[in-house]
Amino acid sequence: MNIGEVAERSGIPTKTIRYYEDIGFLRPKRNENGYRIFEDTELHKLIFIGRARSLGFNIEECRALLALYDDKERGSSDVKLIAKQHVQEIERKITDLIAMRDTLTHLIDACAGDHRPDCPILDNLSDVKTN
Repeated sequence: MNIGEVAERSGIPTKTIRYYEDIGFLRPKRNENGYRIFEDTELHKLIFIGRARSLGFNIEECRALLALYDDKERGSSDVKLIAKQHVQEIERKITDLIAMRDTLTHLIDACAGDHRPDCPILDNLSDVKTN
């Protein structure tokens, strides 16, 4: 398969596929004129990476998961640890998002939203303390 075909089948843009090759996720063969030739193994890796990325795993986590996937001697506990750590990071982000929402909701409620120029939202963003 050429890069266009593998992009269509995997749902991953060609630019991203080239990036994944640059960082060592893929090593497609090259024909005489230098064009990439992708085999089913590269397509499978792209689908794997695409799914992992859609679940929010970062590049290094994807690298670790791919290495574990390729290691037939691996323990599932290693995979589970990466997934559990990722869930903890997601939960931290959720906590941060809830705090942001609560702060913004408080500021919105404090803002009169009328013709006057004073605004608690802008005051907070500029670190000007209001009474």
